[in-house]
Amino acid sequence: MKAFLLTLTVLLAVIRENNGKLAVLQLPRYPLVYVGDDITLKCEGAVEPITWKINGTEQLNTKSTMVLMMVTPENNGKYTCEKNKEESEPLILTVLVLEPHAQLSLPIGGAVITKGEARILTLQVDEELDKWKCFAFRNNVGYKLPVTKKPMNMGTVYADLQDTERATFWCMKNKTKHRSNALTLKMTERLVMLEPPVAPVWRDETITLRCAVWGGAEVTHADFFKDNEKLKITTKTDEYEITNATESNNGEYKCIATYRYSHISSAAAKHSHESDPQELKVIGGPPVAVLVKIKKNLQCSCPRCESVCRTYEWYHTNNSGNRTKLQETKYEIHPTVGGSYICRAACQDGFSRFSTTHVYKTGPSGGVPILLIILAILLFLGVLIIILLLWWKWKHRRGVQSLERGKDDKMKDKSGADYEQLALTDKAEYHTLNEAKGQAKEEGEGGYEALKKTEDKGVYHTLKAGEGSGEGGYEALKKTEDKAVYHTLKAGEGSGEGSSQGQGGYEALQNVKAQVYQTLSSDGSGKPKEEAEGGYEQLPQKIGDPQDVKVEENPYEELKASKVEKKESTLEKE
Repeated sequence: MKAFLLTLTVLLAVIRENNGKLAVLQLPRYPLVYVGDDITLKCEGAVEPITWKINGTEQLNTKSTMVLMMVTPENNGKYTCEKNKEESEPLILTVLVLEPHAQLSLPIGGAVITKGEARILTLQVDEELDKWKCFAFRNNVGYKLPVTKKPMNMGTVYADLQDTERATFWCMKNKTKHRSNALTLKMTERLVMLEPPVAPVWRDETITLRCAVWGGAEVTHADFFKDNEKLKITTKTDEYEITNATESNNGEYKCIATYRYSHISSAAAKHSHESDPQELKVIGGPPVAVLVKIKKNLQCSCPRCESVCRTYEWYHTNNSGNRTKLQETKYEIHPTVGGSYICRAACQDGFSRFSTTHVYKTGPSGGVPILLIILAILLFLGVLIIILLLWWKWKHRRGVQSLERGKDDKMKDKSGADYEQLALTDKAEYHTLNEAKGQAKEEGEGGYEALKKTEDKGVYHTLKAGEGSGEGGYEALKKTEDKAVYHTLKAGEGSGEGSSQGQGGYEALQNVKAQVYQTLSSDGSGKPKEEAEGGYEQLPQKIGDPQDVKVEENPYEELKASKVEKKESTLEKE
């Protein structure tokens, strides 16, 4: 109903304007026409067949409508329609070789859709979306569409065909001539479809034609045709690429796809079908802005722009992908924030195409690049590590030298006596006694030799031989298995008695459980009152009474036979 009322309103307006005469209408009724637009011219007030004329030249088309796809300045001129020698007022068409004030794009999907499908279009403007409205043009009728607002001056538009073969979508700002570019969607009833570019194809750009199958089928092979001639196979199975496009690439393209629904079944059968033909037109688009870096500044220019393009627009995109328009309008700016920059020339009724993107990098402070800061940190850490290594080596070498000097130095005790440092072996015990001052060496009290270690913790006692004595040596005391006990007799000072008198040798005592030790007093020390000469004085027992100590059998080790006999003979003589 709304569509009917809108159409009726347009017809009434045309009738009033032309007083019932023939008239040429432009649909959609753009306030300005830009290069690449698809427009339809309709002859109102006449029935077919009619005669169309462009700049006075008669055309072959006799229908009531004339479709102009991707218009260029070559389409500029006067358009009239004629019926029964009655000619309409001319419609003057002027195509601007510029880009409009807003951008309408198709992020996902192609421009060819199957019946019942739809697409989501994205609108990008420089100001708030409140004053912007979007429209659809289907079957020569215009429809208003709702716009869903998004952050960063963006909006989305739901676009469907509603059983029409093609539809054009665009947006416009209220009470101004500012509008967006137009996008045209086409319908196909075939499973295989050739997807041409959504936006107009500019000269020298790269074009990608994709052969797709409805339902997400896997395309195993695709053949592409231009004007029914087979093209060479490309590297990808479902795409055909044209680089550096020119007008020679214009024509009708189609594809034949071999496919199977492998996502439904791994054993799915293969099928092969053909797509509808799609027209491809390469045109010379708006001039391109040029962005260059000179020292620390960015400069924008447009050599192909007209003289009316006197200012420039700058856009900055941060690392999060948010694009904002800058306040600068001069051709040169001094960036201070890192990110990507683009520019375009601003003209009276539109803009040049955007320049290439320039990525500007800055450091945390003073514009110092982050790479230089990282290199400085690494250099500092390297120097610090070298200093620490040199210090550690110096300290280690100093410690080793100190240890070596300590081995040669002598240590002094509190009394001033010198002791040589003992080089210890595994569990070895050493005794070193300083020579007594004023005593003769023959008295046997000058010092002790180092005790030698034997296997299984053996202990040896060695007495230095006295001069003039024939038996100054002592045998090593044998170790018993259970804590051997040793008795040692000290030689009498100045007695002159040899070992034959029974006073020079020492016998090893075997271990007793009570660990009883006895020591014979020397002549010079005085005799105990309780014992006669040569007796033993009982040492106090730590635990228990000495009377209760039971000595195991063979408490003493037998002396050698020769020594026993010698001692007995000496006693008998006395």
